[in-house]
Amino acid sequence: LSQIKPSPITPGPTEGIAMEPLLLPWDRFSSWLHCICVVGFDLELGQAVEVIYPHHSKLTEKEKTSICYLSFPDSNSGCLGDTQFCFRFRQAAGRKSSLGCFLDHFDRDAPVCLKVSGYYYGYVYFRQVRDKSLKRGYFQKSLVLISKLPYVTFFHSLLKLIAPEYFEKQEPCLEAACNDIDRWPTPCPGKILTLPIMGVVMKVTASFFLCKISAQCSDSLVSIILPTVHEVDLFRCFHPVFFHIQMLWELVLLGEALVVMAPSPAESSDTVLALVSCISPLRYCSDFRPYFTIHDSEFKEYTTRTQAPPSVILGVTNPFFAKTLQHWPHIIRIGDMNLLPINSELVCECLLVSRLFSGVYTAYKPFLNKDEDIIKQLQKGVQQKRPSAAQNAILRRYFLELTQSFIIPLERYVASLMPLQKSISPWKSPPQLRPFNQEEFMKTLEKAGPQLTSRLKGDWIGLYRCRFFLRSPNFDGWFRNRRKEMMQKLEALHLEALCEEDLQLRIQKHTEVETVDLVLKLKEKLTQAEKDQLPVKPGTLPRLQAHIENIILTLPEDLQGILHKPPSP
Repeated sequence: LSQIKPSPITPGPTEGIAMEPLLLPWDRFSSWLHCICVVGFDLELGQAVEVIYPHHSKLTEKEKTSICYLSFPDSNSGCLGDTQFCFRFRQAAGRKSSLGCFLDHFDRDAPVCLKVSGYYYGYVYFRQVRDKSLKRGYFQKSLVLISKLPYVTFFHSLLKLIAPEYFEKQEPCLEAACNDIDRWPTPCPGKILTLPIMGVVMKVTASFFLCKISAQCSDSLVSIILPTVHEVDLFRCFHPVFFHIQMLWELVLLGEALVVMAPSPAESSDTVLALVSCISPLRYCSDFRPYFTIHDSEFKEYTTRTQAPPSVILGVTNPFFAKTLQHWPHIIRIGDMNLLPINSELVCECLLVSRLFSGVYTAYKPFLNKDEDIIKQLQKGVQQKRPSAAQNAILRRYFLELTQSFIIPLERYVASLMPLQKSISPWKSPPQLRPFNQEEFMKTLEKAGPQLTSRLKGDWIGLYRCRFFLRSPNFDGWFRNRRKEMMQKLEALHLEALCEEDLQLRIQKHTEVETVDLVLKLKEKLTQAEKDQLPVKPGTLPRLQAHIENIILTLPEDLQGILHKPPSP
């Protein structure tokens, strides 16, 4: 496999994508996947990684162990046939990014929900069928895609194409799939990407918010449209508890400790991902594990009773967690417990009787009044057999409006922390942002709070208070991102102010040493601006480069040679 040579991709006439520069073998593959694993069951060893593609891919022993345990449904889940789900685990400390520097631009421009982090996602296609020829009586194996990209719908769709072929044709199929993926263009926002895979063409368009799978069949083009590459079906996931959707939105917004108990990894992972996405476009900044097992390296960290539960959302299927996590403040039960084929004595010992059925078990009192309209609208949709896609769209729009109403006052206040443009001087460092003052912000809510944009009544102000949202990881992550954006804007305005200055006139008052110092500082600012891709007006950076060149020409030839010499790597 390591000898397979990647070939350049030439886009079709409708794609409008320029030819990519020549990349090293496996660069394109690494921009989508870290590796593909096959996890099987060994009677002596238990779950074991049988194959890793490409063969040069590196996984630490801890990462392999995590993949082994997370790639199989819990022994009590009774999943027969084919099952798809996903998991998430921490990347090994000190590991260099497998994405490559050519994805930096993509990650910077990606929506917050699609940004990468220090975690791997595992996308699983698990097959369990009866097989009398095997000592255990069952064939059990998982094909797992390991990636840093949170494209849940996309990778599950990809697995539906690869996995059945793999189970029929074995390793040669994986070689072909890896070869195809290594010919894909790298992820690029706003472009149409043509992704051939095993005789099928996947087209990803519009900043990865629409995915189209096409295949030539009987002289006609067959297409499958996926709403997005990353969003799960909210209504399907929340249907068992949709009377509590508003409260769940609040709990996720505030970064509360949540555990989802479900009969299968598929239901567990989908529900956790639905929870995380319900506060979009706000990014969920705490940890979340779509599928979590007792073998996880963070098991003790997340189940200790010596301190309050951490800000994390866990998805579990093992009934043991009903006892281990019974002290957690918020438990979401999906599916009846009696559907699980478990020992009845274990039920009596481990489960709280009141938590055996679907529902949300919590003492939390929502700040906002219950929205009866959305419940009636969704119930009417069920009665009228409204398509699931339509129900999902209604619910997603509802969550989006809630989150936007909540975030707008914060955006408005943070914008007021920005210094006035007239205070920016080209010959002084850019002014600093004013600090975020919680008391000052809270006062703005009385006249400019969410009540201006939301019809929903209740204690909106209570949601913000410092002991709630303003102390949550979600606020911290949001504010760090906004602060970074605003500081970059200040740097951009400072560069634009420099470009408007007559630098030639300015240096006439400088000594030779001061002029050299100015050139070095301007070159450093230019390099940093290009690296950070500052939001400057078109033409600003070329103009600044021209200013620098003109200043250098005023210096003696020996200094010109030194200043034109590129910096050492």
